[in-house]
Amino acid sequence: MNSKYWEEDIETMPREALQNLQLQRLKKTMHIASHSPYYGKVFKELGITADALHSVADIRKLPFTTKADMRANYPFGLVAGNMREDGVRIHSSSGTTGTPTVIVHSQHDLDSWANLVARCLYMVGIRKTDVFQNSSGYGMFTGGLGFQYGAERLGALTVPAAAGNSKRQIKFITDFGTTALHAIPSYAIRLAEVFQDEGINPTSTTLRTLIIGAEPHTEEQRRKIERLLGVKAYNSFGMTEMNGPGVGFECLEQNGMHIWEDCYLAEIVDPESGEPMPDGEIGELVLTTLDREMMPLIRYRTRDLTRILPGKCPCGRTHRRLDRIKGRTDDMFIIKGVNIFPMQVEKILVQFPQLGSNYLITLDTIHNQDEMIIEVELSDLISDNYLELEKIRKDITRQLKDEILLTPKLKLVNKGSLPQNEGKAIRVKDLREK
Repeated sequence: MNSKYWEEDIETMPREALQNLQLQRLKKTMHIASHSPYYGKVFKELGITADALHSVADIRKLPFTTKADMRANYPFGLVAGNMREDGVRIHSSSGTTGTPTVIVHSQHDLDSWANLVARCLYMVGIRKTDVFQNSSGYGMFTGGLGFQYGAERLGALTVPAAAGNSKRQIKFITDFGTTALHAIPSYAIRLAEVFQDEGINPTSTTLRTLIIGAEPHTEEQRRKIERLLGVKAYNSFGMTEMNGPGVGFECLEQNGMHIWEDCYLAEIVDPESGEPMPDGEIGELVLTTLDREMMPLIRYRTRDLTRILPGKCPCGRTHRRLDRIKGRTDDMFIIKGVNIFPMQVEKILVQFPQLGSNYLITLDTIHNQDEMIIEVELSDLISDNYLELEKIRKDITRQLKDEILLTPKLKLVNKGSLPQNEGKAIRVKDLREK
């Protein structure tokens, strides 16, 4: 095996050959999908068959699939294979905002998924000699088993630590000689704080590589994590509907996530019109599975906002690169006519060493006016000098206004005041009168 690539022939495949492979797999995917109750009905109504596809661009002839479609056909309306004979695992989203989205996998699907995750881990230098610790939740959440099976496929010694219990995570890192860790960004910063509380310098451990993902984060936050833990942190992209982790991953260049185009066909569309966006322009990511047999998804609207990075990657891989996720169409909130993403706020906050990592944006209606209140925890480094705190607050408020085009009410609170979440951080609470 090449020391640089997990599967060199696939990862460096010429673009024309890669697109031919995509077309071949897209036609097969359409044929499989037509056996599901949902797609069978849709294709019949539109009079569409795989023969209508002559290039990957022809995928635009097919309709989008949305989360609402999946929920309306819950639980198994999009299953195309023989689930009783060949189904081996079910995963689902949390369903915190309604009916969960359900994905059923065959053994082929799980093998393909594990191989993709192994490809990702190998790309950032993780090898079978590494000790890989996974701090994701296991169970229905795909980050647990997804990384577990991928790391095992790679041959690494795995530590399925699961989510939470930060002191135990650190004990495992130090006792087991963990060299690579998977953690969501907000939890990685929390771990750094617990390292400090325990009087342990993270750089004194064997930890060298960190895999982050599952929640949007800024480049500034990534660099802060690297500095605090003394690691190289690589961005990962995945979602339950597309198996889970392993859809896109950074290489050693840390400049965009290679999306594995042998298994996924990616489009960037205008969120309003659905029309394609040129490379380099931000839009909504739409994904089609190309190597899933039990439950393929076609033109699935992810609601994630990103762009295709133009140009070739110096690493030699030919699969296109996604920029980091800017946010989700449903994360964006509008206040006083201004569109704002939580990441815009975070981008400013992480620049101030006097601040901790935890913050909360509250939207409320006060005296018949919508207001934006940002509470952010102070770090241990700050004194309780009122004049100094007031100067910092004004500096932050000014920079926030420049970034988001309105003036929020900023509250500096003591470390530990805001709720800590072991899972994805909750950043926005909307209390406004509807």
